[in-house]
Amino acid sequence: MMNQNRVITKFVHPTVLKRIAAGSKQTLSVIVYSHGNCDHIRECIVKAGGKIKYELPVIHAIAAEIPAESIDQVAAHHMVQYINDDAKVFKCMDMASLAANAGLVHDAGYTGKGIGIAILDTGVYPHNDLVKPTNRIVAFKDFINNRTHPYDDDGHGTHVAGIAAGNGYSNERYKGIAPEANIIGVKVLDEKGSGTTSDIVAGIQWVIDNKDKYNIRVINMSFGSPADASYRDDPLARAAEAAVKNGLTVVVSAGNSGPNPRTITTPGIAPSVITVGAVDDNRTSTYEDDFVANFSSRGPTPGGIMKPDVVAPGVDITSLSNTGPGAYVSHSGTSMAAPMVAGAAALLYEKESNLSPSAVKAKIMNTAVPITQSRNAGGSGIINVNKALGVEEISLPDTPHSKRPRPSFPRRRPRPGFTFDPSLLIMFLFLL
Repeated sequence: MMNQNRVITKFVHPTVLKRIAAGSKQTLSVIVYSHGNCDHIRECIVKAGGKIKYELPVIHAIAAEIPAESIDQVAAHHMVQYINDDAKVFKCMDMASLAANAGLVHDAGYTGKGIGIAILDTGVYPHNDLVKPTNRIVAFKDFINNRTHPYDDDGHGTHVAGIAAGNGYSNERYKGIAPEANIIGVKVLDEKGSGTTSDIVAGIQWVIDNKDKYNIRVINMSFGSPADASYRDDPLARAAEAAVKNGLTVVVSAGNSGPNPRTITTPGIAPSVITVGAVDDNRTSTYEDDFVANFSSRGPTPGGIMKPDVVAPGVDITSLSNTGPGAYVSHSGTSMAAPMVAGAAALLYEKESNLSPSAVKAKIMNTAVPITQSRNAGGSGIINVNKALGVEEISLPDTPHSKRPRPSFPRRRPRPGFTFDPSLLIMFLFLL
């Protein structure tokens, strides 16, 4: 073993160093970056008593279990660039009130037919709105339990998938953004909604390897882990960047650690992804009273990048439940906002198949409706699917009391109560 005074701190993540300094005798879960080919570091890891979990060429790294006392031995290898912690990642769902219903309405004129959306999450339950009349769960990969048929033992992934692509088979009111898009379920989170960085990077790698087979154009990741480094050093952010370079639009939730600044979670810190915060639409159909949800994470990132990029409704959103083939449930969080943008991206790809991920991101950001918040809270504003697609909004009769409806993204039903009808007043005055 090397001398304890060795200088390896610049090669090892601080969390890993803390565990070593605490005298841990355990095996540590780490991600080892290589300067190039991973063959040499693979041999080094095995010689140090480590066990290979995944090879991750997408980030030139290997995920492994290495005895704490052998970390220095691996770090000293000339081909090792850095040893990162294989950090825990958690779904971005805020436990707000579930009482309000949200009608998910698709009226943009496009359906996302044939476009694949990869949902990296807790799995996907074969809900009626995804499998009837045609099964649109076209592939399923399980990195947690290695099962081959679609399932969801938490429910989070199913809810997310419904927002992006539910077709309203059980209840038309809860149709998703791209109701004819295909779903590729990639289970990287367990039954409690948590997972490891290495499982997620392996999931991203699988999507890249299979994107042509299933026409995957969009990845949705409604989860995050605290970001304590630049995206260049963060394995989740690096993998997300690699996916974008491979032609995929990557949509990520901003996190639920607001309202404090610098709370954007990874992989949302990656500059090329579309990072989505949550807005509360205040149960109305106009923008005037919308505001960024208190829980929605704010930028900038540790590297000083302004995030989120856009916001979307994320409070009391009704979507698919994993409790039954026709069941629904309401949840809140940036987890719910991200798949609205993922669905919008699928519609854009349906309309213009040759778009690049950067062009999709630009269209979504440039057509967003600014709100009265700082850019590090609300980004470019609230997504406007109609405008992004170049679809004209439906006009209401031209009366002083009419308002143009909110463009086509999910909105919830108004609260019950008395609605003023100006024609009644006119009739009353006429009778007088």
